[in-house]
Amino acid sequence: MNLFEEILKARGLTGRKRDAFLNPSYDAKHDPFLLPDMDKAVMRLVAARQKQEKIMIYGDYDIDGLTATTLLLDALASFGFEHVDAFIPNRFVEGYGLTVDAIERIAAEGAQLIITVDCGSLSEKEIVRANELGVDVIVTDHHNVAAMQPPAIAVINPKRSDHQYPFIDLAGVGVAFKLVQALQTKLDGLPDGQEKWLLDLVAFGTVCDIVTLVDENRANVFWGLKVLARTKRPGLKALMAVAGVDPSTVNARSLGFALGPRMNAAGRLETAQHALDMLMATDPIVALEKAQQLNDLNVARRAEQDIIFKEAIIQAEKYENDPVLVVSGKGWNHGIIGIVAAKLLEKYKKPTYVLEEMGEVSKGSARSYGNFSVADAIRASDDLITTGGGHIMAAGVTLPTGNINDFRKRVNEFYRSLGLSNQAQLLLPKADTNARFEYVTEELITQLATLEPFGNGNPQPVLRSENVLVINQRRMGAESQHVKLELQDEGGQKLQMLAFSAPSHFFVEPGQRITIWFQPDINEWQGRRSIEGRLLHLEIN
Repeated sequence: MNLFEEILKARGLTGRKRDAFLNPSYDAKHDPFLLPDMDKAVMRLVAARQKQEKIMIYGDYDIDGLTATTLLLDALASFGFEHVDAFIPNRFVEGYGLTVDAIERIAAEGAQLIITVDCGSLSEKEIVRANELGVDVIVTDHHNVAAMQPPAIAVINPKRSDHQYPFIDLAGVGVAFKLVQALQTKLDGLPDGQEKWLLDLVAFGTVCDIVTLVDENRANVFWGLKVLARTKRPGLKALMAVAGVDPSTVNARSLGFALGPRMNAAGRLETAQHALDMLMATDPIVALEKAQQLNDLNVARRAEQDIIFKEAIIQAEKYENDPVLVVSGKGWNHGIIGIVAAKLLEKYKKPTYVLEEMGEVSKGSARSYGNFSVADAIRASDDLITTGGGHIMAAGVTLPTGNINDFRKRVNEFYRSLGLSNQAQLLLPKADTNARFEYVTEELITQLATLEPFGNGNPQPVLRSENVLVINQRRMGAESQHVKLELQDEGGQKLQMLAFSAPSHFFVEPGQRITIWFQPDINEWQGRRSIEGRLLHLEIN
């Protein structure tokens, strides 16, 4: 039995599709001029280069926005633009996206052109105001679009329907990268092929924005990880150092779980400008200082997050009969509550809204799964909220604090009106194939690594083994919260399974038979290598 080939077949990867997936080609990239308004944006930037106009890149405080901002600062400098600066909004002051106040400040500083990254598609009034002040705007974005585009020079967004671009799920940094590729055809300074050194930023933003890792995204991340391993950026080198990430083995998981949280911590607690300063640093000593600052902020973020999470659990228990959780508290930093919402969803298997009470106004973040749209539930509460929006899995909302109870009732009524059933089943892992332990080998694990980068649209493979016998159970951790099981399958082969922060039903007793879902990995300890599984789910037979 060749488990690797079975997994490929289960994912529809056969024939040419198999070869193209296992060997992603950067040269198979799509023509950037197929994106809407790309020609208009390039013409405007060529004119700006000739006149050396003052340009402001208007970013966003998340990793997608920060990497896209850095990418354009880097590329425009290569093209010979001399007066380019960046504006990163503060989550606690401007909030997400363009604001009229920020536009007026940028205009007052003499900017003649604004390039947005990762925002701007719905910023009608802000772009109108920019035009009134004599400032042109080029939008590069990947979020939802309006029926009628705002009055910008160009709105480059693959989500628009009026274009022939073959792939719509680029991240914001991916759209900015397409602008660079288009500029290469009209301007000198960044020879064909040299733009590949920007792929470390493209990979970082693409993975952390959780867009699907297929098509152009897969190729950009696949090659971007190789660039990251050899990155020339002192900031990224320093960030990997403080996070304990070996550049030679950096992968998508490193970005999502080690480097990404440290980058995001700046915008969640203080200002994302700290993260941009690190990315743009040219002095290794300064870069290391900035990276250490981000690391310290991440430690503080985790401590504050734990406090909010524990308080939120106490509230959540009061609403155990609600299919949708709505919890709120004073002093719950709204830069962190989105993470808390995700953790509550994981714990209770329910869509969750977490709100910070800020006097008479409350601001919140929501997370969902399956067929329940947290954004649609907000729309069904229009008469109770001040602003709100997002998409099916994540959204934000602002409302009067006095309306929280009514909002809780409304979103739960909305959920019940949909008649959804078996939603929690959608959170369970789905196996690629069944496996006997004898076929779970180091060779298989090496083969599975060729499917990297893993992420949305290309999850790490999951194996299923039926009717295995529990030989031994070992509790681990300060609070005995982790479990290691020694298991034996019907062929007599044994395998260790490990689960961190395991749910109570994972603590099965020796002698019981179970069916398991797991991901195989190599455990290296004191010079010894062994195969073990990361236990994702089990059912007692």
